[in-house]
Amino acid sequence: MGGILQTLKSLGPTRLMALSGVGLLLIVFFAFLILRVSAPNMDLLYRDLSPADAGQIVDRLDSQQIDYQLLKGGTEILVPADQVNRLRIAMAEAGLPSGGSVGYEIFDKQDGMGSTSFEQNINHVRALEGELSRTIASIQSVKQARVHLVLPKRQMFSRETQEPSASIALQLQGKELDAEQVAAIQHLVAAAVPQLVPSKVSIIDERGHLLARGDGEQQTATFLTQTADEMRIRNETRLRNTIEDLLSRSLGYDQVRAEVSVDMNFNKVTTNNERFNPDEQVVRSSQTVDQTSTNTETDGTDPVTLQNNLPDPNLSSNGAGSNSQENRSEETVNYEISKTTTTSIKEIGEISRVTVAVLVDGTYSTNENGEQVYQERSPQDLDKIAALVRSAIGYDPNRGDQVEVINMKFADTSDMFSDAPVDTFLGLDKNEVFRIAEMLVLAIVAILVILLVVRPLLTRAFETLPSAADMAQRQLLAEDGSMLAEGGQPALAGPAPVPGAHMADEHDELINISQVEGRVKASSVKKIGEIVDKHPEEALAIIRNWLYQEN
Repeated sequence: MGGILQTLKSLGPTRLMALSGVGLLLIVFFAFLILRVSAPNMDLLYRDLSPADAGQIVDRLDSQQIDYQLLKGGTEILVPADQVNRLRIAMAEAGLPSGGSVGYEIFDKQDGMGSTSFEQNINHVRALEGELSRTIASIQSVKQARVHLVLPKRQMFSRETQEPSASIALQLQGKELDAEQVAAIQHLVAAAVPQLVPSKVSIIDERGHLLARGDGEQQTATFLTQTADEMRIRNETRLRNTIEDLLSRSLGYDQVRAEVSVDMNFNKVTTNNERFNPDEQVVRSSQTVDQTSTNTETDGTDPVTLQNNLPDPNLSSNGAGSNSQENRSEETVNYEISKTTTTSIKEIGEISRVTVAVLVDGTYSTNENGEQVYQERSPQDLDKIAALVRSAIGYDPNRGDQVEVINMKFADTSDMFSDAPVDTFLGLDKNEVFRIAEMLVLAIVAILVILLVVRPLLTRAFETLPSAADMAQRQLLAEDGSMLAEGGQPALAGPAPVPGAHMADEHDELINISQVEGRVKASSVKKIGEIVDKHPEEALAIIRNWLYQEN
């Protein structure tokens, strides 16, 4: 203990402070290594959390004294990897995360005896809105949803009734919803709310774009709400799936690929056509008129008497005079000609042309060596496939439809899509391999710090400390040297003193012979040999003095 204190005293305050600083840095460094190595591997528990859900989850983790990390403003929570599954089950049992909304679990925390009917109605609406929000958020393209319901209460003795309505705000995950998905959300909400019709559901996205009006106007047809691209993509997808499903039953799964291009006419055309057929006559009306008139004239010689003015049917015609008679017959017939009126309406979305490209794989057989050998399909097989495709798409040569069937070898994707084992290296998964690599890197850094920083500092600090024996030996050598010089004994001749020689001697006195460990420069040994050769007697006297001191 005394030697240690003596050594520390001999270091001086400057070296003690330097060694203390180095020691403190080493303690901090190795403490960091120990904490880093002993820290558990963190894995993702939840992401995209609302502030309310994140706060509740953090409170539960604190109550259970579980380490966690918050990332991205608290929207992501990391926990030890070995506890992820257990914590997810426990959080799901507690109804977390709830997506920032409250569902029917609100009634589990409520005292029914002390709540009013108004509170019950409000909680019922909140629960219904929360459940609908969670259901809509489960759609693939929807990140978050908020639902607002307006459920008017019928007033007593009122004849007018208000229809319920709903408004939905969606936060999408980059992909926009098509018309079918928007209609699906409308019908989903309408089916969950009594007396709510889909046309009364208004939907907007996070950018304020109106996806559904919700003004109560019912669409006459579904395709009217679709854009031209959506209709074209829908038809192409339908035909492609039809072709692949049909051919995969014969060729095998994943042995056929089809691409369909559809040209569509989005012009609405109305045509009126009237056609008359003269060969098909029908009597509509008929009128016949027969007229007969008789006229008799006399010569005027008879006297004017009463008898002559009376008509006499027996009057003979032998008297002078003339008679005339006229007959007229008229017939009018009206005919109705057959007429055909045709009104043709071509709605938007008529297919004007279909182009199909079908790629089929060949066949494979096993040779004598057990290897798979690829064989191309025959032209007869390709013709049969083309005939099936034409029948499936409703091929019409007048429209300019085109079908191409090509046989090419498919790329081998079995390795790409095969179920890779969890163990990647020596029975360890990727995370464990990274963990071990991190520990190795830290260990290498620690070794390098010890060899390149700690050891040189300690060596420089202690190599200048001469031991007690060295101090005594140097004192005796100094005394012997002076005695020899004063007594006329031979002494080693040295070079003449030069400026800075005193400093050199001081530096030479700082050399600790015990630290050399036999490693001496060859030039120094050569110089000593030259001095001994020039002054053998003086060298012999010095060696004798050393031997005497050791004895």
